[in-house]
Amino acid sequence: MKKNKAFILIMLIIVVILGGFITKSLADDKPKVIVVLDNLNIEYWNTIKAGAEKGFRDFGIEGKVLASKNGTDKEIIEILKGIQKEKPDALIVSGQSLNYIPELEKFVNNKIPVLLVSTDLPWVNKTSYIGTNNIDLGETAGAFIASQLQPGDQVALIGGDPNFSVFAERIQGNKEALKEAGIDIAVERFGISDEEKTIKNTVAKMLHDYPSIKGVIVTHDTMALEVLKEIKNQGLNIPVIGADGITEMIDLILNGTIPGTVAQNPYDMGYLSVETALKVTKGEKVDSFIDSGVDIIVEGNAKDRHEFLIKLYNKKNGTVESKR
Repeated sequence: MKKNKAFILIMLIIVVILGGFITKSLADDKPKVIVVLDNLNIEYWNTIKAGAEKGFRDFGIEGKVLASKNGTDKEIIEILKGIQKEKPDALIVSGQSLNYIPELEKFVNNKIPVLLVSTDLPWVNKTSYIGTNNIDLGETAGAFIASQLQPGDQVALIGGDPNFSVFAERIQGNKEALKEAGIDIAVERFGISDEEKTIKNTVAKMLHDYPSIKGVIVTHDTMALEVLKEIKNQGLNIPVIGADGITEMIDLILNGTIPGTVAQNPYDMGYLSVETALKVTKGEKVDSFIDSGVDIIVEGNAKDRHEFLIKLYNKKNGTVESKR
């Protein structure tokens, strides 16, 4: 009996040891992918994070998402320096700044592929860009607002830094679509900060100087929400369209304040970037640009989109801001 007990104990020990080796071996076989995003206090980036984490689970990847506190270049560069020591199998980064490129080159020199998500960079050594075709997004926004107006009507274009490639491409698309539809651009106001008072003053002056404006296109939703607020304060009701499809914009569609908006697909960006990174680690060839698409959100599909976003975060207990 004692011999049997000893034998059973020895076998259990062997099973535990073997199980540990097998578990470690399986973990070692998992590709390691790290995603670096701008700022996780913002809804847009949180949506990309959620998509990436779903990709980690679905594809059996050892992955993690890192982000800066304030979205500064210095913070992101420090994060990239730290990641170099971890030697991931692939790196996914939002290309918000040209200042990242020297650090990204170090990964490539160490044979670590770098994929860009959400924001592209004019950098020859990137493996792929996964995100929105912002010219298409701008054209879609321009065509949508034109559908609410008549040829010869005037609109305003408002937004952030026009030298930022994302905004520049959206503006280009806006102008092409408006020209095609016969809509005139009465005024352009770019380089505006997201500070509420600045937007309020800019919109109030614009409406005073150009009273014939029948619609406004804004480079991003954060600003679009403030533009809408000031237009309402002025006692006007003209269509405003942004670009990101955040929850607050969808709320305005559901309550009838605006007819619709256009939206990127940040959740798909995160998921597709991880899927693409996995293919790269397996030595597969991938496209240099993977389009995550543009959606038009109107009353008919706004509820489904809204429910998806609310379920995705559970609104993070109300802590996620809807800024981009």
